[in-house]
Amino acid sequence: MNILFFGPNGSGKGTQGAMVKEKFNIPHIETGVIFRDNISRGTTLGKEAKGYIDRGELVPDRITIPMILDRLKEDDCTKGWLLDGFPRNLTQAEALDKALKQEGIGLDIVIEIVLDRQIAKNRIMGRRLCVNDNNHPNNIYIEAIRPNGDKCRVCGGDLKTRSDDQDEGAIDKRHNIYYDDKTGTVAAINYFKNVSGRSNGFPRIIELDGKPGVKEVAADLQARLT
Repeated sequence: MNILFFGPNGSGKGTQGAMVKEKFNIPHIETGVIFRDNISRGTTLGKEAKGYIDRGELVPDRITIPMILDRLKEDDCTKGWLLDGFPRNLTQAEALDKALKQEGIGLDIVIEIVLDRQIAKNRIMGRRLCVNDNNHPNNIYIEAIRPNGDKCRVCGGDLKTRSDDQDEGAIDKRHNIYYDDKTGTVAAINYFKNVSGRSNGFPRIIELDGKPGVKEVAADLQARLT
């Protein structure tokens, strides 16, 4: 099962992606990991990518997409893969679609977690970390896991925040790219929806309402993947 997974920062995409990975026993492919692997192995593409990264520039698609294709051809992807974090914009979606078709690699499912931008932002900024265990879920904007004042709802420990969770400018910058329906990530999602519409529902599109809790979204996704 070959899957693209989309969702804004704050939508719980990582948690749901882990569930999909386990359900189908397929690797979770992320572009950041691909970059680091190619650079560490000193591949030709890795050396090119490193030059851009060292200069603080974005790695161009002519390097990124061949890296992704090489990864999708590895042995652990024979049963399928879950690609997360790419494409980020319409141009990348068009290029990836073309490259997959040229390689004869089918795309089976596109999953999108749909979540209002302000809710997504609140969920990021509302995260609180328990000093005793970071796995204790606490979020001041989510009723089901709202902490007890300034104490962990699970163990009563003190809570803290991550600095990047409180960087409103950085959050807005990421969301500006994601929610852009002209050239950004939402435009990329719409591209694949149009492909599906022209191809008798292939790839299959699964839209998930991201507003409910993690368990509810997971149950909805499980039911629709059967």
